[in-house]
Amino acid sequence: MDMSFSPEDQAFRAEVRQFLRDRLPARLSEKELTKPEIEEWHAVLNEKGWLAGNWPVQFGGAGWTAIQRHIFEEESALAHAPRVLPFGIAMLGPVLQKFGSKEQQDHYLPRILNGQDWWCQGYSEPGAGSDLASLKTTAVRDGDHYIVNGQKTWTTLGQHANWIFCLVRTDSTVKAQEGISFLLIDMTAPGIIVRPIVLLDGTPEVNEVFFDDVRVPVENLVGEENRGWTYAKYLLTHERTNIAGVGFATAGLAALKRIARAQVANGRPLIENPLFAARLAQVEIDLMAMSTTNLRLLAQAAAGQVPGAESSMLKLKGTQIRQAINDLTRRAVGPWALAFPSEALEGANDDAPPGPAEAAGATRAYLNNRKLSIYGGSNEIQRGIIAKSLLGL
Repeated sequence: MDMSFSPEDQAFRAEVRQFLRDRLPARLSEKELTKPEIEEWHAVLNEKGWLAGNWPVQFGGAGWTAIQRHIFEEESALAHAPRVLPFGIAMLGPVLQKFGSKEQQDHYLPRILNGQDWWCQGYSEPGAGSDLASLKTTAVRDGDHYIVNGQKTWTTLGQHANWIFCLVRTDSTVKAQEGISFLLIDMTAPGIIVRPIVLLDGTPEVNEVFFDDVRVPVENLVGEENRGWTYAKYLLTHERTNIAGVGFATAGLAALKRIARAQVANGRPLIENPLFAARLAQVEIDLMAMSTTNLRLLAQAAAGQVPGAESSMLKLKGTQIRQAINDLTRRAVGPWALAFPSEALEGANDDAPPGPAEAAGATRAYLNNRKLSIYGGSNEIQRGIIAKSLLGL
């Protein structure tokens, strides 16, 4: 695949590979990481200046081109490096750089890079998921503070966060989208309660967050009051492009091919089975097409264009491809893909789980990634956006 890249880009790929060989500890790859371990890898990348490849140099980022970002994400996934958490780097950072005040930029952006702040996202609510504009969490002005009341849900890794960026309703007398504001809230403030939600794979990855008369300084408002929907849409285009997960899909496909070569069906490697090979080939073709589209959108973003319905296309196809890879991997390991006890999955004992080494991982990935077609705006909603924006339906 390198033949399509310039000599400079191929040299950058070689640099990334060498960096990952030298600086990525084996204990941080191919496992569920603790908060300190995630912070450790973030610190390694920040020291190198590579934590925020999507940020301009003026804000402390790497200022990479679209192709360099693509290369880094792909090589990191292939090396099983921990993913860079998107909430501060890929979501809030771009919003603050475009809409935040100089004071907010100077205060929060360095803290994202140096690990002082761990951010989570306060968008979805029990009655406002894909229909996000119907959110009911309120922020009422009281002097130099807002008083926030309500509930957010599906807050990923909120149990680790010390800050949350939230969409709140500041005006209920206008059209739903016109009465929303974007607030930065200290998770240690009195009145905030975080409760875990256990997912299909047995992990408490997401949470409910409750706000009971939480006082938030007015200076924590990003941009203008009641203009939060504009900032939310800007953030969502970045989130949906990120959800496509081209790097993760590339790494998952490579692992799937290894498994299919090792697993034997009817006396022959599974990869030689015509039906399985055809499904594998279709996924690889789809991934190549999506990778090209992803590069095009990244280049547009680097040129100052804001992705529109194209990011919905990428999110839609990207999640379908990743789920297809998870499904084929689960099928490849056969009966060993049956769910194992949580103790074995989590490595809580010294006995290795039965079957191929990749079996437990296949089950966990398949179960966990059922969420991909729902979060970040369900795939049904993305189809509606595409139909309205591109087809005029």
